Amino acid sequence: MPLALARGFLTGIITGTTLCAFVVGIVIEYVPLMITGVGLPIAYGILLYLAGAPRRAREARIAPVIALAKVESLRAGGTETGDIPVYFDLTVAPEGSATYRLKITHGINLVDLPDYHAGDVLVVRYPPDRPWKAEVVERLSPEWERRVAEAVIESAPESSLVREPAEGCAFGALAVLGFALGAALVLYLFRAELFAPEAPVRAEETQSTTTSSSGSATVNVDRSLLGEGELRRAIDSLALATDVSRVITAVVEDRRLTVVFAPTDAQVPRFDLRELAVDRVPALVQRAKATIHVGEPKTWQVTIIPFGTAVSSRVIVTGPDGSGSLADGG
Repeated sequence: MPLALARGFLTGIITGTTLCAFVVGIVIEYVPLMITGVGLPIAYGILLYLAGAPRRAREARIAPVIALAKVESLRAGGTETGDIPVYFDLTVAPEGSATYRLKITHGINLVDLPDYHAGDVLVVRYPPDRPWKAEVVERLSPEWERRVAEAVIESAPESSLVREPAEGCAFGALAVLGFALGAALVLYLFRAELFAPEAPVRAEETQSTTTSSSGSATVNVDRSLLGEGELRRAIDSLALATDVSRVITAVVEDRRLTVVFAPTDAQVPRFDLRELAVDRVPALVQRAKATIHVGEPKTWQVTIIPFGTAVSSRVIVTGPDGSGSLADGG
């Protein structure tokens, strides 16, 4: 009894740990934990098999009980070809002991099934201490064939039915407790990965896409460049990918920054994009939207070029009534 309770508790722990580890491994995308969830019951089954080896060895040295049994009823459990499970209701008559009822399952080939009938006498074999593990003996010695032919067995009452002892409420309670503890252990060990708040995502890491060639470069972003700090972040992102100190034209749109570079050996006006007064661009666009009468402005574009020692900016605003421009000498 204590060993059975311990096995139930341990089985519950393994079951809870296995299921929770597999699910948590999927949630947090941690492959070793998923592998552990799959491998743990396999390892537990091997350990149970090895732990039961001494008991099986002792049982193998004990001679089984061989007894006559009368078939009270039988029912086939399937219609597939080959051996099918047949459920027998037997009256077992062990020599020197009282008869009792027993229900077992025995595999019978579909061809041989008509040879079994209610009222037939069979020979069964079972361990002395576990009669519910009885099995039908198919190859009989001449002595047992004679006894089968001469046997007359009275049916035992239904009340004498022998069953495998139930594990009991304590077994089930310990199994449920073990399941809960196993699942709780996995949740506790990986609570940081499961319940930690998601780290904030930096805009410059996910919102910009930079493409460049020898003569130009483009930064596409997910937010309007008129937002606070957005244009500066786009310029910094571009500066990480290419040299922005020789720009001859920069075009700022709502979610795109395009620059054109001066050829390496060409003596043309240029400026360093990092020195651009980015806070003047949103103000210029807002002023153009307010003063240029094109209906409700739909699009805008700021073109920035070097003009002598300064930088000149011009915004073009387009709406349903046409387009207009506004310049800022910088």
